[in-house]
Parts: sequence; structure tokens; C-alpha cells
Amino acid sequence: MDATPISKADARPPGAGQARAGGPPFGHGSASALSMKWSALHDAAAAVAAIAGVEAPPMPPAVRNFPVVIRDAGGWRRALAEQHVDDLAAIMEPGLAALLSAYSRGVTPLAAARALWEEFVRARDAVLALCPPGGSPRRVA
Repeated sequence: MDATPISKADARPPGAGQARAGGPPFGHGSASALSMKWSALHDAAAAVAAIAGVEAPPMPPAVRNFPVVIRDAGGWRRALAEQHVDDLAAIMEPGLAALLSAYSRGVTPLAAARALWEEFVRARDAVLALCPPGGSPRRVA
């Protein structure tokens, strides 16, 4: 009899790691998480733009499709893009909180909001540059 202890951390339900009917295939879950972060960042940026008095343009397809394109690219591009998105969230979250705090006290922080908006746009464009040339989402039939 084997005396190796069984760790619940190692236990997986039957079929774990396999694509399930109706579920995303391998690797697509993290793209979904990246998609949610990407969308939340743009929602926060829209709020910053409103405080700054700047009209946030609608997302063009290249921006909207970024999470899928970078997932398909994989490798170092994907890893670096995910890190950059996390870094951008680390900038936007406290920045937006500070702007909202000032705004709630009756101060209109236009200059700070405009600076955060411009920083967001520059950082987002740098992240978009990680997409491979001609990057567009793969179509799966």
C-alpha cells in the first residue's frame, strides 16, 4: 500500500484541465480575465476623462480586440502585456480614487485629471504596441 499523503490541493475533479462543453478551451480563461481588466481600465479612464473635461473617444477595434489578439500571440508578448495591464491598473485605481475624493470635497481637479488621462493614453498605447504586426483576432468556425 502506498503511504504517500494525499493533498487536497493536488486533488482535481474528474475532467479537470479539459475543456468542458460550452466552456472556454484551454488558455481562454485568462484572456477573459484580461478582457475584464481591460474593460474596467477603460471605464475608469472614461471617468477620469469626464473629470478632466475631455471627451473619451469610443474604443476602436484594435483597442477593443486587444485581449484576444494578445492571447493569440502568446509567449513573451502575452506575459508582458498582462504585467503592463496590471501596472496600469495600479496607477489608475489610486489616481481615480484621489480624483473622486477631491471632487467630493468640492474641488475640481482638472489638471490632475488631465495628467492622469494623458498618462493612461500613453501607457495604453505602449501596451497596444505589444501586439504582433497585423494582429487581429483569429476566427474559429
